[in-house]
Amino acid sequence: MKRNLLLLLALVAISFPIALQAQEAPKISGYVQGLFQVNLDKDGKLKDGDDASTFKMRRVRLSVDGKLTKDLSYKIQGDFSRSPMLVDAYLKYKPCNEFAIQVGQFKTPFSLESPINPVNLEIFDYGESVQKLVGYSDVCGVGTLGRDLGVMASGDLFKLKGKDFSLLTYYVGVFNGNGANALDNNNRKDVVGRLEIHPWLKALTISGSYYYGQYLKDDINRGTRNRWSAGIQYNDGDILVRGEYLSGTTGYQEVSYNDHLGLTPEYNEHLFYSEGYYAVAGYNFRFGKNNGQKMMPVLRYEHFAQDLAIYQGATDYFTAGINYWPVKSLNFKLDYSLIKPEAGDPSHRIVGILSYKF
Repeated sequence: MKRNLLLLLALVAISFPIALQAQEAPKISGYVQGLFQVNLDKDGKLKDGDDASTFKMRRVRLSVDGKLTKDLSYKIQGDFSRSPMLVDAYLKYKPCNEFAIQVGQFKTPFSLESPINPVNLEIFDYGESVQKLVGYSDVCGVGTLGRDLGVMASGDLFKLKGKDFSLLTYYVGVFNGNGANALDNNNRKDVVGRLEIHPWLKALTISGSYYYGQYLKDDINRGTRNRWSAGIQYNDGDILVRGEYLSGTTGYQEVSYNDHLGLTPEYNEHLFYSEGYYAVAGYNFRFGKNNGQKMMPVLRYEHFAQDLAIYQGATDYFTAGINYWPVKSLNFKLDYSLIKPEAGDPSHRIVGILSYKF
C-alpha cells in the first residue's frame, strides 16, 4: 500500500511542473478492473490450485496526460494491481496528420487487437495468440504489458476526399526488445511496424504487422524473435467482426561440448515455430434513455500452437459472453470458455469482470 501511494504521488508530482509549461492543465484519468474467475475440469469440478476460484484485481491504472504545446503531448501511466509499475511514459510530437514521432515507453505497434484498451475489449482479456506473440506473456519469456522502450513514427496518409479518415495509417518503431521497464541486454534493437488500410470505409480495417528482433533471457533462452500478423476488422459501433492470424519464430540454444576435455560449451541456435488465429463477432443492442445502455452478445474462437513441431500440441478456445455498458464509464463482462487441447482433457473457465473508468 505504501509503495502504491508513493507511485501515485510521484505521478501527480510529475504533472505539476509539466502543467506550469503546458498549454492546458494535465488530465488525470484511469480505470479499475476487478474479476472473479472459476476454472473447472472436464467434469465441471473445481480444478486443483490456488486460482481455481478467486477474486482478483486485474488492472488498476492511473494516467496523467496533456499537451506541452499545440503539437507536443505527453502521457504517464502507472499500474497498481500487483506491485506498482510504470506502464506508459512518452512524449509525442505531431506537427501534422501525416507524421508524428513518439519516444519513451508504450505499446509496440504489433497486431490488430493489442492496441485496443482492455476496458473496450469484447472478451475479458486479449486472446491467447496475442498474449503469447505480442509481448504480454511471450513464448520467449521476455516482455510484459505488450510494451517496450523505444521510438516510433506514425501517421495517416492519403486523406479521402469528403471523408474524415485516411486510406492508410502506418506505424514503425525501433525498440529495446526486452519489454516494459527493462534495459536492452543484447545490444540489438528490434524493429516493429504495422500498416492499416481503410478501403473507402471507416469501419473497415485491413491490417498487417511485422516484428523483427532478437531476445536474451539466459544462455539457453536467447536468439531470434520474429513475428508477423495479418487481420481484418469491421466495427461500425454496432456490428463487430474481427479476425487475425499471428505467427512467430523463436530461437533457443542447444549446448554441445566439442573440445577434447568437454569443458568448453558451444551454443547452436535452433528455432521453434508458433502460430495462432482467432475470430470474434458481436452486436451492440442499444436501449434505455437516449439509447445510453449497450449490451453485446459476443462469440470468440481461438486456436494457438506454441510449438508446431509438437504433435497435438495446440489448444482451441471457444468463448461465449455478454458485454454490458449500463453507463458510459461502467462495463461488465461475463464469459464462459470451453478449452480443448488436442491432447488431454477439456476444461472450462468462467470469468466475470467489472471495469469502471474515470
